Amino acid sequence: MNSRQFEITKALGDLNDLAPTGYALGIHIEYTTPKFMFQTYPKPWLDYYSSNGLVMSDPMVAWAFENIGAQRWSDLDDSAGVMQKAAEFGMNYGLVVSVASEDSRTICGFANAEREFTDAEIAKIEKTVTWIHDNTCDTAELDDKTVAQLKTMSIIVTHPGS
Repeated sequence: MNSRQFEITKALGDLNDLAPTGYALGIHIEYTTPKFMFQTYPKPWLDYYSSNGLVMSDPMVAWAFENIGAQRWSDLDDSAGVMQKAAEFGMNYGLVVSVASEDSRTICGFANAEREFTDAEIAKIEKTVTWIHDNTCDTAELDDKTVAQLKTMSIIVTHPGS
């Protein structure tokens, strides 16, 4: 593993530590498709979310495409009840982070079953997501092994046991 791969892997591990109930991280979304996607939310939630097409009414997604920065789930307009449904799956508190550059956007959701994220945690998460966004911006600048490692990690993190 080269140093860039190690640094990205470490940053993803840091996010895992900061979001004890999981996260979803769509890196460099262009139109509607991320270059890389990592999801560590509970599998029953991922299955429910996907099978019910909740992306269309998810207040995190709406907020993240309209804003840059971070926002607690409790401060979002959840008229469709998506966050209420997430709480039924143990994701009681959360955070959305949106980072944008000229031609792409990185959107992330983070969950905690026990409590709201602190301001210090939010700052660390936002800094880490910005670093990941900036350091994966141009996949042409990443060596082939790093791109392959990110894709493999995306599958392993999102679909453990694959």
